[in-house]
Amino acid sequence: MERVPILKIGDVLLVSIQVDMSDQTALQLQDDLAERIVATGCHGVLIDITALDIVDSFVGRMLSTIASISKVLDAETVVVGMRPAVAITLVELGLSLNGIRTALNVERGMELIAASRDEDAYELDGDDADAETTATA
Repeated sequence: MERVPILKIGDVLLVSIQVDMSDQTALQLQDDLAERIVATGCHGVLIDITALDIVDSFVGRMLSTIASISKVLDAETVVVGMRPAVAITLVELGLSLNGIRTALNVERGMELIAASRDEDAYELDGDDADAETTATA
């Protein structure tokens, strides 16, 4: 069975799917990715699907499941490199890919994750400031 490589780039895990996704490969990717998120503490997951010519309903659901698992483990998922035919297929299958943000390429995906982390940090700082103000009042 082929395994999909997972590379760590800074605070992000990059998954570049270069093989045809069998059901078993997709399930193994879910397990491997969850383990890597926990082991590395990364806060972002980029899934590059540039090499995928077709996506069936199982792979679409797998992407949604990975995003949900990642979110529970405090990592945001961005899918990059989606071909127009793949996007059309996903829409025709009625798969909305909840919880997944998309970007045209890896660079834009990295920017989305960085912006999201900046927003989260700002919200935390804002919450702390409100708590201090309330405590001193």
